[in-house]
Amino acid sequence: MASSTIGGSRIAAIATCVPARRFDNLTETSGFTQDEVRKVVAMAGVHARRLAGDSTCSSDLCFAAAKCVLDSLDWSRDSIDALIMVTQSPDFFLPSTACVIQDRLGLSKDCASFDVGLGCSGYPYGLWLAAMMLKSGGLRRVLLLHGETPGRFTDSSDRSVALLFGDAGSATAIEATDSMTVHDWHFVLRTDGSGYKDMIIEAGAFRNRISDDARKHCVYMNGANIFNFTIKCVPSLIHDTLQHSGVDKESIDYFIFHQSNQFIMKHLMKKLNIQQEKLPIILKSFGNTGGPSVPLTITQGDLKRPVDNPLKMMLVGYGVGLSWGSALIELYPDAILNHVELQP
Repeated sequence: MASSTIGGSRIAAIATCVPARRFDNLTETSGFTQDEVRKVVAMAGVHARRLAGDSTCSSDLCFAAAKCVLDSLDWSRDSIDALIMVTQSPDFFLPSTACVIQDRLGLSKDCASFDVGLGCSGYPYGLWLAAMMLKSGGLRRVLLLHGETPGRFTDSSDRSVALLFGDAGSATAIEATDSMTVHDWHFVLRTDGSGYKDMIIEAGAFRNRISDDARKHCVYMNGANIFNFTIKCVPSLIHDTLQHSGVDKESIDYFIFHQSNQFIMKHLMKKLNIQQEKLPIILKSFGNTGGPSVPLTITQGDLKRPVDNPLKMMLVGYGVGLSWGSALIELYPDAILNHVELQP
């Protein structure tokens, strides 16, 4: 089992960014009857979504979030040692989107920059990578970006996904710390590539460069298989994370889940016996934004933050890959949380 405990890192700030364009599923959807729309909205819990325009990429959303983070911390651009961009909606096949953002942000040429091609599980994986890089020594500050624009690769006639996805970006500033009061982070990471076809864009890359079927250039999701995978794997993931960390479930202040689907999340909440106030759901206003939904829930989930004590949070990502993972971390009172909207 890929589990690890890594010390010496803290989150200094998180900023999230969504497009200013708000799409109301109930009033703006065409192509489905009102009864169909109401049923999907009631089950998925997505009333509205933020949608990027044709010229807006995940990098634009992450750039705005990163600029907000750096400005709020007053960090010098030259002080960033590494930039990680987690996305499955890159600007280009090549070059790396991280390289594009490194230049736009004006970061030092001594900054290591690279992409990670993960989706729904990407935020725990990204934190794990950043923590390992800081623990290795020599690096002091890492900027973790996670952005997706699934609204741009969705077939509007596909009822299983058309009313579900929204777009978002995020930036998390992580720094090394020698403080003895900062607790270790705990991770459990897993993969089952046998389910890769359950959520896939079949055409557009080099396996199937160009397809005559336009729908193959849009995301396909086998909803039943994804549901079965989620309700089977997430409970054991949480159990194993608690066991690995030696932390009891009651001491967790918040379970921050990937915002997949209201029906799935409430099913998990009941199965895991998690109190509703400990599992914030923001699907109503933002939809499923993929992996960035985890940091978006941290900034927009109305978390109650004590003045003197850190929040103990279990971050859980699961989905496309199939890939899933958890990060048990603490968010300290001085960590800055911000949220911005990107105008067209």
